[in-house]
Amino acid sequence: MVAVLRSLFTIIVSVGGLALCLIILSLALPSSPFRSSLHGYLLGVDSWRKPGYLVTNLSELQTAPQDEIFKEHLSESSKEPGDSEVVFADRTVDPNGADISLPASNNTPAVDQRSCNLYHGKWVYDPSGLLYTNNTCPIITQTQNCQGNGRPDKEYERWRWKPEECGLPYFDARKFLELMKGKTLAFVGDSVARNQMESLICILWQVEAPKNRGNRRMQKWYFRSTSTSIIRIWSSWLVHRTSDPLHFAPEGIDKVHLDVPDETFMEFLPNFDVVVLSSGHWFAKKSAYILNGSILGGQLWWPKKAGKMQINNIKAFGVSVETCLTAIANHPKFTGLAIVRSYSPDHYEGGAWNTGGSCTGKDRPATKLLKNGFTDTMYKKQVTGFQRAVKKLGGGSRLRFMDITKSFGYRHDGHPGPYRSPDPNKVTRRGPNGEPPPQDCLHWCMPGPIDTWNEFLLEIIRREYEGAGS
Repeated sequence: MVAVLRSLFTIIVSVGGLALCLIILSLALPSSPFRSSLHGYLLGVDSWRKPGYLVTNLSELQTAPQDEIFKEHLSESSKEPGDSEVVFADRTVDPNGADISLPASNNTPAVDQRSCNLYHGKWVYDPSGLLYTNNTCPIITQTQNCQGNGRPDKEYERWRWKPEECGLPYFDARKFLELMKGKTLAFVGDSVARNQMESLICILWQVEAPKNRGNRRMQKWYFRSTSTSIIRIWSSWLVHRTSDPLHFAPEGIDKVHLDVPDETFMEFLPNFDVVVLSSGHWFAKKSAYILNGSILGGQLWWPKKAGKMQINNIKAFGVSVETCLTAIANHPKFTGLAIVRSYSPDHYEGGAWNTGGSCTGKDRPATKLLKNGFTDTMYKKQVTGFQRAVKKLGGGSRLRFMDITKSFGYRHDGHPGPYRSPDPNKVTRRGPNGEPPPQDCLHWCMPGPIDTWNEFLLEIIRREYEGAGS
């Protein structure tokens, strides 16, 4: 009997020792696939998704990072109706400094649940790692390279969007490329479209360096492993624009033909499997609005002799959305997926972009939704234009709406602000009379909140191509 017990004890010790060795080996190799798979197995987490433990009890904040800085976000006494709920992702650190995230504990339903609304949720502090850094992506436009331009804080990079009804996986670059195998995705629109396109390329770059096959008419990045192409085409208004004189509108004034889609991307539309549309901000620029060949309104321009304007920039935006989407939906040779990314909020406080507006010093999400009357109105017009186009839906194309406006209303911390260039002499603080430095509160830092748009994008594409509905 004693011999049997000794043998059993020896087996237990051996197995325990082997397990301990495996754990130590996995921790010693923080970047290895072996560590990733073993860590996921031990914690019961899918190897493709970074785990995160959601702290919802204030007493647990004692182990959360920088708890004193962010504790105010959970103060019930300071919350008002409609305020954002903020929770934290916890982590522990091994002796070698590697993050060991704890498994999810909130019993979140599967992300492919058909009823899940990706856009209703809250921002969650999560220090578990970035999809890329400004040093691992070589194509970031300098004005959005906030860390490269000297921005001193980094916490704005550490907040993730958490839908109420489901989980939102970290972007899986290989999964994306597999879903888009042999396909072409095009970003069409303004500079915010470029911002999102570069975010996607940066994420994908971490698994494969693409080939640059662009030309004067479009940017194009090609991923050889799956024959996937990512394209960007500039289209400020998504409808036809001319600068030649027209009636009483002189040369040099942009004439925006609200009832004619922009031929610069419609020409290539049949070649696209997915198109992501971005527009709205150029409707704040000087222009004249044309319908049925007649000038009916303008922005920052309207001669007195023309009488009363019939259409302003907000109405013009709604018409342009309907025109563009109707043309896409009814194109006889386009059977792909068209995604409208909703109006991207800016966060200029105390003025507009050209009248002293500022987002200086914003280093964390707002706890209360920052209302902006212009943004709200533009968003409503965009939704109306989208809905009208859906009613006219024809052909085999599909229209989807990526609704980011409200959730990103909280992210006044995610813009470059005054960190728009690497110039060591740039002004980053307010002047002696409180005047703000020149800054960008419209585009988004990279990495930063904008990466969430591409996590939304992957989910939309996955639901389409895996048949999960939308």
